Amino acid sequence: MADVPDNRYIAVLVLVSAAVTWALRALPFAALAPLRNSRVVRYLSVHMPVGVMVMLAIYTLRTVAGDTVRQLIWLAVAVAVTAGLHLWRGRALLSILIGTCCYVTLMSLWA
Repeated sequence: MADVPDNRYIAVLVLVSAAVTWALRALPFAALAPLRNSRVVRYLSVHMPVGVMVMLAIYTLRTVAGDTVRQLIWLAVAVAVTAGLHLWRGRALLSILIGTCCYVTLMSLWA
C-alpha cells in the first residue's frame, strides 16, 4: 500500500500554498504603491487609453478590410460615424457600439 502523508505534512503544504498565493496577489499592489504619485504614471494614465484605442483601430481596420470597393466604403462610413459620434458626444462605449452596429448593418444589407 502507498504511504499516506500525515496531517502535519498536508497542513504545511496548504500553508505554503496559501502564502505563495497571497504574496503573488499582493505583490502588484506593493510594487505600484510608490509609483502612484509619479509623473510617468500620470502621463501614461492620460495618454495610454488613446494609444490603446489607436492600436485596436489599426489592427481592426487592417484585418477587417473587405475584398471589394463597396466593403471598403462601408468600412470608411462606419469609421466616420464612430469618430464623428465620439467627437460629438465624447463617449467611447456609445460611439463604438453605434459604429459597430452601423458597420454590421451596412455589410449585411449591401455587401
